[in-house]
Amino acid sequence: MQLVLRSRMIQLAGAGAALLLLATPALADKIDGEWCFATQSLLIDGPSIRTPGGSSIKGSYSRHNFSYVVPAPEPDAGTEIDMQLISEEAMTLSRGKSGKPEEWRRCRVTS
Repeated sequence: MQLVLRSRMIQLAGAGAALLLLATPALADKIDGEWCFATQSLLIDGPSIRTPGGSSIKGSYSRHNFSYVVPAPEPDAGTEIDMQLISEEAMTLSRGKSGKPEEWRRCRVTS
């Protein structure tokens, strides 16, 4: 009886360890909100975005990702922009297929 109990405990411990190894870090709640990079800002609200150029358009939205095509007459019109949430306070933004990712931060209100 004691040997069976010990064997069962070892199995449960192994299963718990396997679950810990398979776990991935939790992503931040959602990408919605106002984001800043240098002198630029953008605002995501579900599938709607106010682009850094000031246009209000729709894009492709999921909780942790957003993408859109830069509209005319903004600079780089036609370029696909891809964003991915990496933490509560940071996301990466890539311009086009070979664009170097920029790290954007949530904007802060200063008084």
